[in-house]
Amino acid sequence: MSDVHDDEIEASRAPLLDHLIELRQRLFVCVMALAVGFVICFALSTQIYTLLLHPYEVAAQILAAEKLAAARGPHVGFVDGLLQFLHLQPTPAGQRSSGGPFDLLLALVGLKEVPNVAGQNLRLIFTAPLEFFFTKLKLSGFGAVVITFPVLASQVYGFVAPGLYKQERRAFLPFLVASPTLFALGGSLVYFFILPFVLWFSLSQQITGAGAISVELLPKVSDYLTLVTTLLLAFGLCFQLPVVLTLLGMAGIVSSDLLKEGRRYAIVGIFIVAAVVTPPDPISQTLLAMPIIALYEISIWCVKLIELRRKREDVSTDIVTT
Repeated sequence: MSDVHDDEIEASRAPLLDHLIELRQRLFVCVMALAVGFVICFALSTQIYTLLLHPYEVAAQILAAEKLAAARGPHVGFVDGLLQFLHLQPTPAGQRSSGGPFDLLLALVGLKEVPNVAGQNLRLIFTAPLEFFFTKLKLSGFGAVVITFPVLASQVYGFVAPGLYKQERRAFLPFLVASPTLFALGGSLVYFFILPFVLWFSLSQQITGAGAISVELLPKVSDYLTLVTTLLLAFGLCFQLPVVLTLLGMAGIVSSDLLKEGRRYAIVGIFIVAAVVTPPDPISQTLLAMPIIALYEISIWCVKLIELRRKREDVSTDIVTT
């Protein structure tokens, strides 16, 4: 078996100069892809930034709806704001008007127009002449990496693959699909659910209607982009937990039994990480912690499957040897 693997590596060997030439070509492809992606994102930077403001719009409308609900009774809170936002406030007869939770889901994901409650309008500011321009540059760079990731990943894999055994290449390929998929799931959770909660919490800290005193949130365009990108990266990287643990399991560093024994410590650590990367409210912390705990459990099963497959391969090898 080892002779077959050695033959595979030997067949893929090339002089150092050839490797350097290939590396230069692949780096050139990556740089060109990033440049094209940057130009495209910068040309659409205004539209992309407006798209990123959708969670802020939802949060502002929910807060405005909550204020309307406050005039109807003493039970005021985020749920009341959601009910008013959905036109679900109970009537005196105990019935509910039109709308439903599905309408909220459509509004959060941008498939339904957000109702404009009490004429609320968003206001963001920039305090330096070129601040919004540089914000667009940062947004374009971030967007270029995101949209060109398939090209970048394929170039990296194409350069590394010749140095891997055939079975290693087959084992590595699923992670090229799983990693961006999990990152996209984490980013979707941020955009569609976490950000509206976070921004609602921030807007609810305002002081209005207190006579001459007024404390209002007027976020800077650069600060808002930093918040969005930070949460996207934090959730996207946290969602890589199954990939990391599965790779560690393939390397023999962790086992399914070790992960099971450390489950209680992992849960505590997950909630600590969630508390660090999210605002200080239990809703957003729980929304991050619960999916990661579920991914941890999935990781245990993935490592267990790897162990079972390894045992079968060892048994088959022993049979061939004997």
